[in-house]
Amino acid sequence: MKSEEFATAMEKSLKRSTRGVWLLACAACIILQSSFFISCSEEDATEDEYANWQERNETFFATLQDSLTRGNGTWLRLKSFSLDQTTEGQPTDYIYAKMLVQSAVQTESPKYTDSVRVSYQGSILPTTTYPEGYIFDTTVYNDYNIATASTAKLLTSNTVAGFSTALQHMHRGDRWRVYIPYQLGYGSTPKTGIPAYSTLIFDLTLVDFSPAGEKMAPWK
Repeated sequence: MKSEEFATAMEKSLKRSTRGVWLLACAACIILQSSFFISCSEEDATEDEYANWQERNETFFATLQDSLTRGNGTWLRLKSFSLDQTTEGQPTDYIYAKMLVQSAVQTESPKYTDSVRVSYQGSILPTTTYPEGYIFDTTVYNDYNIATASTAKLLTSNTVAGFSTALQHMHRGDRWRVYIPYQLGYGSTPKTGIPAYSTLIFDLTLVDFSPAGEKMAPWK
């Protein structure tokens, strides 16, 4: 091949290569921009999910007093075990509990130092993605049925103040729906699956309990 023809061929090849690189660069830019907008959209959706979350939780918790008033004895308002029980406290010093199943024969309740066996399902307030409330922890799968549910063995003293307050008023066989203000839950500290300032809602069954140092009866 003559030098002129060789030079012309190389020039054409270089142009094709340059054009290919330019097209690849353009495609990469488009992909990156798309990813950026998708990422932003997902982030915006996450932010909207919990917009004004503290205010929403405080507003909801304030409505529970109406449930107590209209509950015909099926609701309880219990002051945190760690506070003075002889004086009226702030609204968020209390948990609310709806008694779903109440034992007619049991009279004893766990103490703060006792071990407990419980079945439970913990959730937060409903959101767009989770209209029934996101379930952040559970021993129950499918429908809540204590006959088929798993259980967990816990130390009463190792649970948040609102949870341990409920336990210390329950009897074996009781099933309650417990509403815990964030002040007696995790407060302003987010946990896995639980945004800061979250009201904690538990479907809670007390299966059994035992004093410190005593062995609890096996379950199932």
